[in-house]
Amino acid sequence: MNLFRLDASILPTTSASAEIADAAEAEWTAAHPEATVTRRHLGADPLPAGAWGLAVTGGGTPEADRSPAQSAALALAAGLAAELQRADAAILAVPLYNYGVSQHFKSWVDLVFAGAGATTPVLKGTPTVLVTTLGGGYGPGTPREGWDHSTPYLERVVADIWQADLTLVKRELTLAATTPGMEGLIDLAEQERARALADARAFGRVLAAH
Repeated sequence: MNLFRLDASILPTTSASAEIADAAEAEWTAAHPEATVTRRHLGADPLPAGAWGLAVTGGGTPEADRSPAQSAALALAAGLAAELQRADAAILAVPLYNYGVSQHFKSWVDLVFAGAGATTPVLKGTPTVLVTTLGGGYGPGTPREGWDHSTPYLERVVADIWQADLTLVKRELTLAATTPGMEGLIDLAEQERARALADARAFGRVLAAH
């Protein structure tokens, strides 16, 4: 058994998304104590910014004519795609940044596309927990309703293109305790945290049962 765990927080020591993903992972590892956990942390160890372009141009270049950089980028892309394809289960922890996904997460997705093909279902049927965290509130009736441009993208890629058996765990208001003007939302934020952790544990047990 092999669990693939991906983190994308740029603040790994205080990450709200990692806390929730940890709860799901703990349930999986309790059920599979001898299994392998393959980890990739895009925030702590970002991928080379130019690798995607090199992989795309390298893919359209005869092998004998590729530059060393193109060959290295194609090898990286193939390796990233293989990590997903080997997974028996997956946990992806992806915060919202600036109303969308971060550039280092997008670079990872683009490289997986380059390595496997843009329409290849690299997680086909794989039970997957997607954890996403948002600093503010983006639900119906909030001032920033419709500003979450991350979650729909994540669902399109992971569920529709990669065809994972996807469960979404979403927590909002993660910045309430530290942001002036959000003091009145602290209690609601703590409720959000408790709900997300409970959901992660429950879905982690479901993940482990597969």
